[in-house]
This record gives sequence, structure tokens and C-alpha cells, in this order.
Amino acid sequence: MLVGHQKQWQFLKKSAENEKIPHALLFSGEAQLGKKTLALEFIKLLDCEIPEITKRPCQICRSCQDIQKKQHPDLIWIEPLEKEIQISQIRELIWKLSLRPYSAPFKAAVIDRAHFMNQEAQSAFLKTLEEPKGKTILILVTEAPEFLFPTILSRVQKIKFYPVSSAEIENYLKTQKISNPKIKEIARLSMGRPGKAIDFISDPKKLEIRAQKITYLIKILNSPLAFRFQSAKDLSREKNLREILNIWLSYFREVLLSRLGQGSVEMTKTGNFNQYSLLKLKNILKLLQSTNFLISTTNVNPRLALEILMLEL
Repeated sequence: MLVGHQKQWQFLKKSAENEKIPHALLFSGEAQLGKKTLALEFIKLLDCEIPEITKRPCQICRSCQDIQKKQHPDLIWIEPLEKEIQISQIRELIWKLSLRPYSAPFKAAVIDRAHFMNQEAQSAFLKTLEEPKGKTILILVTEAPEFLFPTILSRVQKIKFYPVSSAEIENYLKTQKISNPKIKEIARLSMGRPGKAIDFISDPKKLEIRAQKITYLIKILNSPLAFRFQSAKDLSREKNLREILNIWLSYFREVLLSRLGQGSVEMTKTGNFNQYSLLKLKNILKLLQSTNFLISTTNVNPRLALEILMLEL
């Protein structure tokens, strides 16, 4: 089920109605916004002979289920292996696309986190974009389109995704008959990302973990440089470092919104943020984003990157 992104959905559906479906699409935006969900919904829409358009009931529900599970023979799903998408994966994709569809009217490929394609993989993929074979649709999903070749970007239909309103996320959770008393709080803490809200519902312990990581962050903010550097050393060994930085990022966003009169006032009571100017808060947010991205996608020294972050906090 889609949560938000109705403009994007209507554009894709209209393209299908007019039989002007781009052979390659680029879905870009923050993680857990629903880009992959919409990609799968669009593929299901086309595979089921567009029942919303023809007004005929779907006759191949098993096929839709297989697409949802990423197990359909005509769906190719690619994602990074050890921080990158390798040329061998793209070569396999090219070979699979050269085969005739098994049961669907076309072959579909989704490249998740496409910005992880290394240069060799991007070069090989570019040839497929330039010379598409048969009935195929390619969907690239990415949080960082700027890491893709300009020649790739020029050959895809770009669709941008934006955070969903808290009200929409809250309404979605209610329609799923979720009785969690913290639905409103979860919708707010998800920061416009339906996928994050679903994570909180699926694993309630994540809310507790979030609170613990924020308490630790506030301790760091109120501690001298020696403790901060020791924290950088300790954090650099954490397996879930990316998630910790995401929690800190969402917290500082709440602080910034609170300073602007648009967030929860309670967020500022646990930390003395009155001394932080709006410019400083914005710089911290940018540094958190860049630090997380570098640690996730490059071989940067995590401890060094965290020490630089500690100096700014």
C-alpha cells in the first residue's frame, strides 16, 4: 500500500494509460520514503494488464504476490554487495534482460541504491540504457543521484520523492488496525519516512534504543573534549553506526524545528540548545549527513570522521 507520493503515482499511471512508459526511471530521495514500494506497485500495475485502467479485476494475484516478494521470474532485483554494485551483477542483468519474458508482458529490473554502482558497473549499465532490448523497464532507486554518471542521468526519467506528512503516516498506521498507543509519536519520529514508522511498529524496542542513543548524545554534548574523542573511538567499532547517526540526525532536526516553533518543545528540555544558533544547527545536520554517507559508502576512517564530528557538536 502506498503512503503519500500520489503525484508520483498519478504521473506513472498516466504514462501507462497513454502507453508512453519510459524505459528507464530514476526514483530519488531519502531512505525509507517508499521509493521501492512504489516501484513494485508500478510493476504490479503493468504486469496485471493495468486493472485500474481497464477496470478488469486482476486475474493473476499470485503474480502480484511474487513481485511483492521479489520472486517473480520476470523481475530482476539488484542491490549492493559489500558496499558496491559490481560489474558482474550488471552483466548478469544484461544477460537476463536479453531473455524473453517468462509470463509477464515485459521484463523489469530494479537497481536498489544505484549510487553504489562502481565505475565499471555504471559504464556497462550505460550501454543497456543506450540500446534497450525488447520490452523492458529499468528503475533505479537512489538516495544520492549525484554519484551516477551524468550520461546515465540524462537517459532516465527522474522522479523525486519527498517526506510524507506525519498525518498521512498516522492515518496509514490506523488503517492497518495498529493499536499501538504511541502511533502519533511514531508518526512524528519517523520524520516523513513511512518505512521508519513501520520499523518502529515491527520492533518496539527500536523506540527504546532511540531514547538510549539520544541520552548518550546529550551526555557527549555536555562533556569535555577527552570524553568526546573516547566516544568517537567507541562508536567507530559499532556495527550499527549508520543507524546511530541517523538517530542523532533526526534528533537535531527535531531541535531545529523546535527552535523554529514547528516541533516538540520537549526536545529542547533535555539538552541546552539555546546556545546553538540556527546556523550551527544547520551545519551540524549537514556534517551528520555527510559523515554518515562517507562511512556508509567509502573506506573513510570512521574514527577520524567521528572525531571531526565531535569537534562540531
